[in-house]
Amino acid sequence: MMKNTFYCAATITFLFTVSACQKEDANFDASGVFEAREVVVSSQTAGQIIDWQIDEGVAVTADQVVGNIDCDDLALLKAQIEASKEALKLKRLDATPEIRVLEKQIASQEAQILALQTQYAVLAKERDRLSTLIKQEAAPTKQLDDVQGQMDVLQKQIATAQSQVSVLKEQIRSSEHLTEDRNRGIMSENSPLQSQINRIENQITHCKVINPIDGIVIAKYAEEYEVVGIAKPLYKVADLSEMILRAYVTGDQLASVKLSQQVKVLVDNGQTDQRTYDGTISWISEKAEFTPKTIQTKNERANLVYAVKVTVKSDGYLRIGMYGEIDW
Repeated sequence: MMKNTFYCAATITFLFTVSACQKEDANFDASGVFEAREVVVSSQTAGQIIDWQIDEGVAVTADQVVGNIDCDDLALLKAQIEASKEALKLKRLDATPEIRVLEKQIASQEAQILALQTQYAVLAKERDRLSTLIKQEAAPTKQLDDVQGQMDVLQKQIATAQSQVSVLKEQIRSSEHLTEDRNRGIMSENSPLQSQINRIENQITHCKVINPIDGIVIAKYAEEYEVVGIAKPLYKVADLSEMILRAYVTGDQLASVKLSQQVKVLVDNGQTDQRTYDGTISWISEKAEFTPKTIQTKNERANLVYAVKVTVKSDGYLRIGMYGEIDW
């Protein structure tokens, strides 16, 4: 009799335990682990770290300068290239002195042409006077012929002087074009030098370590005065103001969830109590995967599950790696 009573009590206890477990399981539809938006900040240039303001647990803001990397060598290189750029101006050719000489020669030729034209005009009047006298048979024809010969000579001299002026003007144009071509070749080096300066200036801006997001430093990989190279990780910052619960749902649960759906997120608060948060489903995987060993789903018999992300506003209690449960 006592033996039967013992079995009966044990059976009742087992059924109560199973009922309690089933009731507890019914309180959530999926569970997972909290994550946060994490950014690993790396060095964008090589040098020694100075003015380092990073330590684990420190709160940092977006666009905050948290340190510098010594870039004196870049500044010196920039100054050297700027000096080379200024030196190009001294290499430029100036055709002004040569052009001034040619312009004086043109002025001299033009003055000579004016004098010859004046003589030609005087002889033209004398020719007209002699022509009148010859018609009146008051002057010999030879005088008219001599005047006409002198006029022909002056006309040739004027043409020669005008031709010389044209030659001198062409020399001026040629000198100007030649100087422009040579200067263009010299100044063609200006653009590559300016590009180098711009590149160095961009590298100098990378000497400042600028924090990308508001958050908390959760890992520190470098110390002040340490010499680092390009792409060397310096620290990791996480935005803990908004946490992400990555959970897994089975195929038969997939029809019950949708993007932007409001759900309840439960987090243990001691051994018996729980905290409740409002969450929003922000992502649902398009592909199924095998159940991760660290994840417990409502239907443990399902081999394939779908990952979902639930965004939760943090009150400072939530931590990366903490377990949470979803109730939709």
